[in-house]
Amino acid sequence: MNAARTTSTRSTRLTAYAVVGAPALMALYGGIRLVPGSREPGLGWTTGHALMFAGLLLFAPVFLGLRRLIAPRSTPAGRLAAGTVLGVALTGLVASVVQIGIDLYVGLASATKDEQSRMFERIQAVPGVLEAVYKVGPLLFYVGLLALLVAASVGAARTLRWWSPVLMVAGTLASMVDLAFIPLAAACYLVALAPLARLGAAPRTAALA
Repeated sequence: MNAARTTSTRSTRLTAYAVVGAPALMALYGGIRLVPGSREPGLGWTTGHALMFAGLLLFAPVFLGLRRLIAPRSTPAGRLAAGTVLGVALTGLVASVVQIGIDLYVGLASATKDEQSRMFERIQAVPGVLEAVYKVGPLLFYVGLLALLVAASVGAARTLRWWSPVLMVAGTLASMVDLAFIPLAAACYLVALAPLARLGAAPRTAALA
């Protein structure tokens, strides 16, 4: 029992750090993109993409925290659905991490903007890469995150407020309109996810009591 409580406490702490860290690193990446010269091989490109890579990894405990938040208050069918949505979100996360990893590699392996563009063309010409890593795959990240937030905001769970999924959608749409709005999107994500830091493991703690 004590081991379970310790594991739950560590998970809660990691989720709390991730809720702040993921949007913060995302915002730093967005800010660096606005610096002249950061969209071509060099320190700006490497630093920005490394930060975004780390930020994306932190979304894994965020997704898991949302899943823990939903499960204890759901029906068996609801828990199954939440698990499925978690799988979708994690699949999208993997695709997004691979995309940023490719971007980071290309930036490090290229000496000029033209060489960078040619390398991107060769990589994206590989069958399935463009669809899985750049088009369809990353969309699952946003779909999964939105579905988890909605599930935690309505129905039996209802542990987050209605504005969490709304802010997430607003931030995502802003970044899709113009990548210059990534810092704004990150701020929306931070506010949307902030309650998770406090509520993340409350249901599990109660179940263990």
